[in-house]
Amino acid sequence: MKRRNLEHHSLDRPTLNPVLLGGMVIAMAGLLVDLRGMVSPVASGSHHEACQGTVNQQVALSREQLAQLLTVPERDSRDRITQIAGAPYCQLQNIQVRAGVAAERQVYPLAFDPQTRLVILYEGNEYAGYRFSFQ
Repeated sequence: MKRRNLEHHSLDRPTLNPVLLGGMVIAMAGLLVDLRGMVSPVASGSHHEACQGTVNQQVALSREQLAQLLTVPERDSRDRITQIAGAPYCQLQNIQVRAGVAAERQVYPLAFDPQTRLVILYEGNEYAGYRFSFQ
């Protein structure tokens, strides 16, 4: 019986780049850890805040209205938002986003996803941004 001479060649064995290996380890650890419970529900928008004042039950944004609203640049006029969305479903309590500036928030539920609401932020008569609120 013939014996083969098996030599170990370090050049034949593939090696992993240490940066790639480290990234893979971090990614795997990220899959195992659920950080959602560590994030504040207010910051993540994971619940609906209580409406202040009158609630207009007939209001719901269509996909088309939502698409138009998302193209409006910040600091555009409040009237531009009202032209697209109409009257809000309700108002939320005012907040202070920047020092010394009160911000008003209006709510618009999505017609195609009743568990999701669009919250629009105004500073005076200027549109200052939006966020989604999920239930």
